[in-house]
Amino acid sequence: MIDSFGREIKYLRLSVTELCNLRCRYCMPEDGVCKKSHAQMLTQEEMLMAIRAAASLGITKLRLTGGEPLVKPNIVSLCRGAAETPGIRELCLTTNGTLLPKLAIPLKDAGVNRLNISLDTLQEDKYRFITRRGELREALDGIEAAHAAGFERIKINTVLIGGFNDDEIPALAELTRRYPIDLRFIELMPMYDSGDFGPEAFIPYTVVTEKLPMLEALPGDGGVAKLYRLPGAQGRIGLISPVSAHFCAECNRIRITADGKVKPCLHSSDELSIKGLNEEEMTEVLRQAILRKPQWHGVLSYSQRSQANRNMNQIGG
Repeated sequence: MIDSFGREIKYLRLSVTELCNLRCRYCMPEDGVCKKSHAQMLTQEEMLMAIRAAASLGITKLRLTGGEPLVKPNIVSLCRGAAETPGIRELCLTTNGTLLPKLAIPLKDAGVNRLNISLDTLQEDKYRFITRRGELREALDGIEAAHAAGFERIKINTVLIGGFNDDEIPALAELTRRYPIDLRFIELMPMYDSGDFGPEAFIPYTVVTEKLPMLEALPGDGGVAKLYRLPGAQGRIGLISPVSAHFCAECNRIRITADGKVKPCLHSSDELSIKGLNEEEMTEVLRQAILRKPQWHGVLSYSQRSQANRNMNQIGG
C-alpha cells in the first residue's frame, strides 16, 4: 500500500511482549514494567489476524520484537503461524540472544529467516552495566547457537553510546572479520525515558567512519543503513542514523505494540487500537494507520525527546 507521501509500506514490526529478561538502560526501567492483564494484550490469534490483515495490504516483511520475544512461551508457535501466512516472504526476529541456545533450532524450523541480535559491548562488566543483569557469555553463546542452527543472515545491533562503547568501535567491527555477520551501529535515540544518559551519550554515526577510516563504502541494499566493509571482512558494517540524518523519506514500516496499538511512526504519540477487532476491522485500521503516517518524525536530540510516550520495550525494537 502507498501512503500519503508516496512511500510503499511493506514492512511490519510486531511486538509480541513488553517483558524482557534484561533491563537495558536505553530500553526499559530498572524495575521492569507494570505487567498488564492478559485481557489487555493481543492474543496469538489476534496477532496472526493482524499479520494476515497487514499482508492483505501489501506487507511482505515481518519482524517480531519485544521486549524480548523469546520470553514469550508460545513464540515458536507464533513464528510458525506467521511464516505460513500467505504474502509474508520474510520473517525476522530481534532478540538479545541469551535464550537462543535452546530456541535457535526450533525458530529456524518454524520458518524464521533471519535473526537480529543486540550486543552493545564485548566487555563483561560493561555488559552487566548496560543490561543491569545480563552476562556477556550468554549473549555470545546465543550468537554461536544461531550460527550452529544454520542462520546465515545474522545481524548484530549495537547502540552507539558516547562515553560507554564508542571506544569499542574497532573491536566490535572486527566481529565482521571473524564471522559472516553484519554489524549495525545505531544512534542512541532520546526516547520517553532514557534518563540514564546525558548529552554526551548522543553521538552521530559519523564517529564510526572517523574511527574506522579504512571502511569501504558499499551500495545500499534497500534498507535504511549506510553500508560499508572492512578490507577482507566476511560481513558488512551498517550505520543507522535516526537522529543526526533521519531517513523518514525511505521509511516503509508500521508497528503494532503487544497491547494492540498500531503506531504509524515510532516517534509519534499517534496510535490506533486493533485489540478486540475482527480481521476485516483490523485491515481497515491498518489502512488508516498507513494513510496517517507522518512525513517525518520531527527533530530528535537530547533536549528534544521522542513523542512516542512509551519506552522502547513497550513499542518494539
